[in-house]
Amino acid sequence: MNDGALTGPREAFERFRDHLLDGTAAGLESLLADDGVVESPFAPPGAPRRIEGREAFAAMAVPQREALRGRVRFTAVRDVVVHQTADPEVAVIEYEIEGVRETDGLRAAAPFAVVVRVRDGRVALWREYQNPTAMALIAAG
Repeated sequence: MNDGALTGPREAFERFRDHLLDGTAAGLESLLADDGVVESPFAPPGAPRRIEGREAFAAMAVPQREALRGRVRFTAVRDVVVHQTADPEVAVIEYEIEGVRETDGLRAAAPFAVVVRVRDGRVALWREYQNPTAMALIAAG
């Protein structure tokens, strides 16, 4: 593929974590295949539950990330448990994200689980399970 090719789902998650914590402009969209799919089965009403394609995902994710910049700083990704599956392209990863609201120092954390499929060095599927209410708490204000 290219020198940025992923070796598997664990590395995809590690790069996602690193992007989240260092606050770089690149995020999950930098890891997706052109036709990669991002699913959020528990998305709040009005938010998409499935986004197909890197460009479509970036069109949604980049403005959301920019809106959080300066308001929320993600400080930790902890309690990571990687469950390998019989399919070497797929892993289920449990983790918790902690963030701090910059305006008042409120610190909050939320648990996540993600199913990651890496094919041909890129993320083909990122299916994320989270409680959107928990994440909205820290973003509010």
